[in-house]
Amino acid sequence: MENQSFFILSYVILLSFFLSSASAQLREDFYRSTCPNVESIVRSAVTKKFQQTFVTAPATLRLFFHDCFVRGCDASVLLSSPNNRAEKDHPDDISLAGDGFDTVIKAKEAVDSDPQCRNKVSCADILALATRDVVALAGGPTYKVELGRRDGRISTIASVQHKLPHPEFNLNELENMFSSHGLTQTDMVALSGAHTIGFSHCDRFSKRIYNFSPRKRIDPTLNFRYAIQLRGMCPLNVDPRIAINMDPTTPQIFDNAYFKNLQQGMGLFTSDQILFTDTRSRSTVNLFASDNEAFNRAFVSAITKLGRVGVKTGNQGEIRRDCSFVN
Repeated sequence: MENQSFFILSYVILLSFFLSSASAQLREDFYRSTCPNVESIVRSAVTKKFQQTFVTAPATLRLFFHDCFVRGCDASVLLSSPNNRAEKDHPDDISLAGDGFDTVIKAKEAVDSDPQCRNKVSCADILALATRDVVALAGGPTYKVELGRRDGRISTIASVQHKLPHPEFNLNELENMFSSHGLTQTDMVALSGAHTIGFSHCDRFSKRIYNFSPRKRIDPTLNFRYAIQLRGMCPLNVDPRIAINMDPTTPQIFDNAYFKNLQQGMGLFTSDQILFTDTRSRSTVNLFASDNEAFNRAFVSAITKLGRVGVKTGNQGEIRRDCSFVN
């Protein structure tokens, strides 16, 4: 029994070492000698795209999250498949807005137009930088981005299964999923705050406003007046692709209004509202609702940790010439 316990402990320590050593190879000045202007080049391209459409911000942020949670932050979500069997073809990814993909493509083109940088910067790093830039452009915090990720070569529709949180998740389900990536409950609540500039489609929450249970048509945790407003925007048999802002108060500003909305029963998804209705996470929601700077600090910490999930470094993966295809 003692030998078995020692073996398990040794395995856990070894696994932790490999995980930490991979992310330890990331550093803020990774491209200092190979592409010193990479941050300004990406920022310029992202700003131009953002000025064309605000959807650039939530679309890019969501793309980064979906990428990191499935196979790690390796830009595998960007890969295309000739038979529609890549990650982005899974039902959980099919609603990812094209503006997020286009943002990375435009930024990649801008980086590779510099002879010194051509084929030196990974799509995974460009996505991480673009994510930071859209958050700042929407009024959120700016932060340093760790770089040095390599691009993955594998993207399958099967790998998405059970890897992304669903709108009906309860707190236990959310915590299990986030903790599997080394993210705490506070990280989870902070990252959920990205919904302050997010949007969803009617079919993702229609059950809450029309058919919650045999006894109650509307989810009792949902603000009744808000539910009626949602019914007006999402009537029965409406096109399920209609987009609804997840923050009905300041949908184009990255702020802490999302948490204030939760206090009023105005979380669009069950997985949003549960952060307030479950007493285990309520105090964190209340903190972020009352202190925007506390939210910003927690968000920066959480998205930095998210950016380390499953990264490929060194000789792993590749630097894709085209973000949509392996070399």
